[in-house]
Amino acid sequence: MLALHIHNYYRYRGGEDVMFERICGILRAKGHSVATFERKSNDISGAVAKIQAFVSSAYSKTAKAAVKAALREQNPDVVHVHNLYPLISPSALEACAEEGIPVVMRCPNYRMECPTGVLMRNGKVCTSCSGGREYMCAVTNCRGNIAESTAFAARNMLTRQRGLFHSAVDVFVPPSEFVKRRLIAAGFAAERITVVPNVVPLPSIIADPAAGIYVALAGRFSEEKGIETLLHAAKRLPNIPVRIAGEGPMESVLRSLAPSNVTFVGQLDREALAEFYARARFCVVPSRWYEAFGLVAAEAMSFGLPVVSTNMAGLAEIVDDGVTGLHFGAGDAATLAAHIERLWNDSCLCVQMGEAGRRKVEREYSEETYYTRLMNVYAKAMRTNSAPAVAGNMARIA
Repeated sequence: MLALHIHNYYRYRGGEDVMFERICGILRAKGHSVATFERKSNDISGAVAKIQAFVSSAYSKTAKAAVKAALREQNPDVVHVHNLYPLISPSALEACAEEGIPVVMRCPNYRMECPTGVLMRNGKVCTSCSGGREYMCAVTNCRGNIAESTAFAARNMLTRQRGLFHSAVDVFVPPSEFVKRRLIAAGFAAERITVVPNVVPLPSIIADPAAGIYVALAGRFSEEKGIETLLHAAKRLPNIPVRIAGEGPMESVLRSLAPSNVTFVGQLDREALAEFYARARFCVVPSRWYEAFGLVAAEAMSFGLPVVSTNMAGLAEIVDDGVTGLHFGAGDAATLAAHIERLWNDSCLCVQMGEAGRRKVEREYSEETYYTRLMNVYAKAMRTNSAPAVAGNMARIA
């Protein structure tokens, strides 16, 4: 089977970029042919280029032509769409439909109902734009810049009116039941939605939480991640060391808020990140938004670490409160501090929760489990697609 994967890399590397690479790697390891159509936001330089990229993000004739050329050259059995913004746009879906290629689309965020994709405004959950009310992004000046907020609203409105997500995607693939419920509420048919939790490779290194020497956090430095909540909690616990890995647009703000017991270790590569987790006692995931899955939480669990996380959306499905970690409310620094102190002083509980977390990852998020689920999704897309070549495609999936 040949799958063409379409992805626009983000300016700051995040979970969606990681999943794109992991999925392609799994398919190749299983003997499938994988082609990719990639664009990178880092290639956009200068104010004029940024404006042009955003204007074309709702619909790009150039990108559509490029995708159509790739389809004709590669002749894939299925197209797997990851991120389309800003350099590809939903016009890629139109190209797939015109070529009669089945389309599977990952839904790792809420962009189909929220112009910013995170259902969040001013640090709080916001669903004002849901239900076809994209104009609220402009009315509330969600982006803090009226021109930008209006542009985001217009992009979502135009995309919705074109109806390409409804007409050109055969199967939507959210990573959690929570995202599935949001898609259904947004008007997408339940029978076209299949939940496939993210894949989490099992590391050869298993941490010993009892010997951990710091509290760990790894992630993108952006508002929705709630990292400032951990910083406020750390101020209450000056004798407990905290280390934070990552980068992002809020880095300077976070550094200015950090107490002396917090150390920023920068963006880590895969090997360094494994070492980072291996030396930790437990991991904190303080997200303030409806985390679609919570890849960082699952990755920490794969190393045998307990996870202290907010009890929101996908995170609540990954971290089992009292079993693989502890929950707290978004922005609740006091409860987070209490949980940190409890686990820091109870190494036996850390080990117990860490072992339970590792078992859950082995059971639910392994590469083999993901591959089986993905193949079922591809087969479903080929069955439901109306292209004349579907029968031939189905024969080639084996």
